[in-house]
Amino acid sequence: MTHLSRRTLLGAAVGTAAASSIPRLSLAAAPSGPLATEIARRHDENVQRLQAWIREPCIAAEGKGYETGVPFFMQMLRDAGFQKVEQVKTSGKPGTFATLDAGAKKTLGLYFMYDVKQADPAEWSSPPFEGRLVDKPGFGKVIVGRGAVNQKGPEAAFLSALHAYRSAKRKLPVNLVLVAEGEEEIGSPHFGEVVRRTDIAAALAKSMGIFMPSASQDPDGEVEISLGAKGVIELELVASGARWGRGPSKDVHSANRARLDSPAFHLVQALATLVTPDGAEPAIDGFADKARPLSPAELQIIKRAAARTSEVKEKELVGAKVWIHDEDWERSLQRLVSRPTVNIEGLVGGYTGPGGKTMLPARAVAKLDLRLVPDMTADGALAALKAHLQKRGFGDIEVNMTGGYDPTSTPADSPFVKTLDAAYRKAGLDPLLQVRSAGSWPGYLFTGKPLGLPAGHYGLGHGSGAHAPDEYFVIESSNPKVAGLDGAVNSFVTYLESLAG
Repeated sequence: MTHLSRRTLLGAAVGTAAASSIPRLSLAAAPSGPLATEIARRHDENVQRLQAWIREPCIAAEGKGYETGVPFFMQMLRDAGFQKVEQVKTSGKPGTFATLDAGAKKTLGLYFMYDVKQADPAEWSSPPFEGRLVDKPGFGKVIVGRGAVNQKGPEAAFLSALHAYRSAKRKLPVNLVLVAEGEEEIGSPHFGEVVRRTDIAAALAKSMGIFMPSASQDPDGEVEISLGAKGVIELELVASGARWGRGPSKDVHSANRARLDSPAFHLVQALATLVTPDGAEPAIDGFADKARPLSPAELQIIKRAAARTSEVKEKELVGAKVWIHDEDWERSLQRLVSRPTVNIEGLVGGYTGPGGKTMLPARAVAKLDLRLVPDMTADGALAALKAHLQKRGFGDIEVNMTGGYDPTSTPADSPFVKTLDAAYRKAGLDPLLQVRSAGSWPGYLFTGKPLGLPAGHYGLGHGSGAHAPDEYFVIESSNPKVAGLDGAVNSFVTYLESLAG
């Protein structure tokens, strides 16, 4: 569920309509000086650190890897110079709170996640938890592994920047306050317990904003700045004969369908009420009542984005011929950032093996995610769904929310966003402003009350395949428009220096 740019959501680059007029990263823009020298000198060490981290997966959905993965992550923070590193107990997997006092005038808040999605080794070209270096045409040498780009690669690159400061005996230009969680990939159900702890909240409140490292470049070198992200709730709907009081309470021969109701069809009928007859729009009573429409300024941001990106290329990347309702390119981009959604992730019920098996299943499950926009809330969306099902005679269906959070927003004219923009421009890039990401991350804990802090993402480098097989992060780039690992590390130095300035 991590915040992802529109390009990352698509899994590759979006072409540009006016490429020649937009500045690109070039080798001439590469940083120089003692810090850049240290970054280059420590290249192999930085790669090995990332490989070692990939070999320590923490998988929230499966509850695996935390015994060794959490101590490994915490030691990484200590090695990077954080003086205080504390494991924070929650009702779920532990969080982390760390501080680095550089004696600076300004403090930057950091958000990290240390968990990753599941991975089926049979679907990968190399073991997903090995971190193997391979040659990828068009990119150069990349590291392949679960978490390579989401988010261990960018986060490890940021820590490598801190190592460079230490080894170059240079004072860090800002103090750091870091909070991390191990359940982002299941909707951050307990991260609020970390952020809202009194002393942690007080430390974060002193920061100028919350920053999450990212690998933001597409293969054309383009970067974007998102002014927020959609919220999300992830849940299961479970229909069972036992709870419904109709149909079988155990799997039986399908001949009984003549005289018994079907819990599976009961679930299908309930799902059909959640959207309009064409399946395109949410139809949950009250679900989208508070959805904030796009402002004139936001519509102009989208208009500029439509002019700088390629509809043809984007359709190729998602394997689509038309957008919903046959809408045009600009309208599709408006919808992407402004519309709440109801999505079926998966449907499971009865027999799903080879061939047929004449049975009437007693239970069926649908996995859903509902994306939210300002001014919707996760609590409000869940309440609306439950009330909708109850009103329509489906109150027996279990609604089990597994995670979720509210949308986030940061003003385009905030000093925080202006610093992100300035840091990109120092690398010779013209960042594309986006109203918000269609993906999600638990930034509402920072941007909402009581903290009310700006939050955003930054970082050069490229990777793709988040949540998919063969996830990768570029280490040694053969593409002059895209930074490799050293360039990504240098970009975080640029950002830290920009904040101090």
